[in-house]
Amino acid sequence: MHIAILTFDGFNELDSMIALGILNRAQQPSWRVSIASPTAKVTSMNGVTLESHISLAEASAADAVIIGSGIHTRDIAESTVLASLHLDPDRQLIGAQCSGALILAKLGLLNGLPVCTDLVTKPWVQALGVDTLDQPFFAQGNIATAGGCLASQYLAFWLIARQAGLEAAQKALHYVAPVGEKEHYLARAASHVRPYLPEALLI
Repeated sequence: MHIAILTFDGFNELDSMIALGILNRAQQPSWRVSIASPTAKVTSMNGVTLESHISLAEASAADAVIIGSGIHTRDIAESTVLASLHLDPDRQLIGAQCSGALILAKLGLLNGLPVCTDLVTKPWVQALGVDTLDQPFFAQGNIATAGGCLASQYLAFWLIARQAGLEAAQKALHYVAPVGEKEHYLARAASHVRPYLPEALLI
């Protein structure tokens, strides 16, 4: 399975890199996790430069996509940068972190779904007629959104659970959770994500 994390100039490191780290901790031999960007290199909101693995066009063919956020998302959503991006929730799992929800809305993928997002982005998506939720995570079908930088762990947890099972998601999060707080982290993640998982995964 190929997972693409969309990462643009001005990206929030916590959004892209936490998801990248936890997804790779799932240790699924057939999985590949890629940073997807419109340019060969992107620089974060704090000056960290990453080399992208794949283009946005290549991300369109991925099995799962996480849309990261950043300080330029509003401009990106209004630009032609997304022209080569073609996402389809009928064949892909799609998650959006914070202002990534704005891109979901601009791509016309929400179809009436409410979203979780950060406080800065909230009025922008509301202006597009999208309802926002006062919670860290929400999913319906193959689309999920998370609000708040550290909620990126819930997107990763959801994606792993959907593709490799709940036990694999728990193991990946257990690895990265703080010592002495691991069971607390797992319980909290489960409380946020389990209600949105298919029943077949909960048996």
